[in-house]
Amino acid sequence: MNKLLIIDGMNLVRRIHAAQPNESDVSGLKERVNGACRKLLKFHAPTHVTIVWDGDSISWRKALYEDYKKGRKPMPQALADGLDDIKTYLAEHQIHSIDAESEADDVIATLATKLANTDGEAIIVSTDKGFSQLNHPHIKQWDHFNQIYLTVEDMEQKLGVEHSQLIDYLALAGDSGNKIPGVPGIGPKSAVELLRIYRSLANIYNSIDKVGSKQAKKLQEGKQMARLSYKLVQLRTDMPLCVNLKQFRIEKPDPA
Repeated sequence: MNKLLIIDGMNLVRRIHAAQPNESDVSGLKERVNGACRKLLKFHAPTHVTIVWDGDSISWRKALYEDYKKGRKPMPQALADGLDDIKTYLAEHQIHSIDAESEADDVIATLATKLANTDGEAIIVSTDKGFSQLNHPHIKQWDHFNQIYLTVEDMEQKLGVEHSQLIDYLALAGDSGNKIPGVPGIGPKSAVELLRIYRSLANIYNSIDKVGSKQAKKLQEGKQMARLSYKLVQLRTDMPLCVNLKQFRIEKPDPA
């Protein structure tokens, strides 16, 4: 069975870089990133590996909602200037890059889904909770920094909703990390309670006359934001990929 390790490039590199005392110092960063990748290869023993990077184009989410990810701390300039050097160094060690046009998340989701649907296995290396919506027995998510798999069960316990309700939950409560608005006035606790009673976003709005008057007012006023947020949080799994799996085959189990 083909086993593809898909590394969320910026998720990994920014966390490694942030651990440095001086953000303008990127000396040795490529070696530390490569060291992390070597550890990942040794532990997971994949047949293939790639690292996916965010691109500079405006994402479809940003085009849909201008405030998407607004206020997020920009990448330190020294790190931005050193990315090409990191990519080249990794390629020399059999870890080849895929550069997304905009956000890497949709490319990662597409890669993982395509492989899983053709009897392969995908392991996504990222701490991004959004990948938990890819509920497939052949797709796993690994948190490199805590050395644990992020499971659907963990997500359900943490948020208090079922896996099938994740997108509905985020459409109601929003996602502050990505500046996804949700419904103004409906926080996580209210979202959990509403979904416990009505099961889905559609049912909530179909039963709006049964909801308490204060919440019903918020839901009615925030209906467009709920619809918008529902679109924003969904991962696309149909991105065009101009790659072939054989490009990412590992010639040795643990290349030096």
